Amino acid sequence: MTATAQRGVPPRAGPGPAPARRRPAARRRWAGLGFIAPFLAVFALVFLAPIAYSIHLSLFRERLVGGNSFVGLDNYTEVLHDQQFWSSLARVALFLAVQVPIMLVIALAIALAIDSGRLYGAGFFRITVFLPYAVPAVVATLMWGFMYGPRFGLVGSLNDRLGLALPDPLSPHLVLASIGNIVTWEFVGYNMLIFYSALRVVPATLYEAAEIDGAGQWRIITAIKLPALRGAGVIATIFSIIGSFQLFNEPSVLQGLAPNAITTSFTPNMYAYSLSFSGQQYNYSAAVAIVMGVLTMVVAYVVQLRGLRGAEAV
Repeated sequence: MTATAQRGVPPRAGPGPAPARRRPAARRRWAGLGFIAPFLAVFALVFLAPIAYSIHLSLFRERLVGGNSFVGLDNYTEVLHDQQFWSSLARVALFLAVQVPIMLVIALAIALAIDSGRLYGAGFFRITVFLPYAVPAVVATLMWGFMYGPRFGLVGSLNDRLGLALPDPLSPHLVLASIGNIVTWEFVGYNMLIFYSALRVVPATLYEAAEIDGAGQWRIITAIKLPALRGAGVIATIFSIIGSFQLFNEPSVLQGLAPNAITTSFTPNMYAYSLSFSGQQYNYSAAVAIVMGVLTMVVAYVVQLRGLRGAEAV
């Protein structure tokens, strides 16, 4: 025995495994940040910076004496008492309440029909329905505006040749519905694709089990397909809400065809645009844009929260 063992002192342990090095982990972390750094830079430049600048503009006001001076929340207070803003917001809210459900129901019905496997030429039909989404909004609005024309368009031609008295789609009472028709034509294929993609990930074993139990097509739709589409429905609804609050291209293009029906404050975005580029009221226009952004965010968040709660309940 060694002298160390005789004195009762345990011998020294041999050289164990080296401690884990932290430097490679840190390098991996910085490497990951390096990969996403270009995206973060572009995101900050084109998204965060404009929002920050808009908030900065909304806190000032151009005065005849003193120039651009700080006014705090005065612009926001004026927006909350602006009748034109509330009228345009009410018009967009009506558009949202009517057009979005109709569009989503049509998209859902088309997605279910394609997924059923009983539709002849389903691939061609799917592409045909989705194709209008590839058409730019300005081009689509010009095309539909030509068809809406009571003097030179399709409506006018039908009235002249068939002796009909079709109502003017660009009249003040029908122009909002006409815009809704254009938006539905543009985006029903996009929402159909969201629903159809969600249906394609449903396990085939569920359908097989339902068929063994004797479930019919309607029972399969209500018990399997519709619950599976709840998440996709929330996403499609949120996108549609955001798009409705951002309504600008369609009424702006149709304004030249129906100047009496579509005013500069027809939608909140058109109102903000008119204030900024026609009225030179950049500060107040920024306040209108910020208020609309906050309202859109709140409504979208509430819809998302309720949709997630519903999904958890299922």
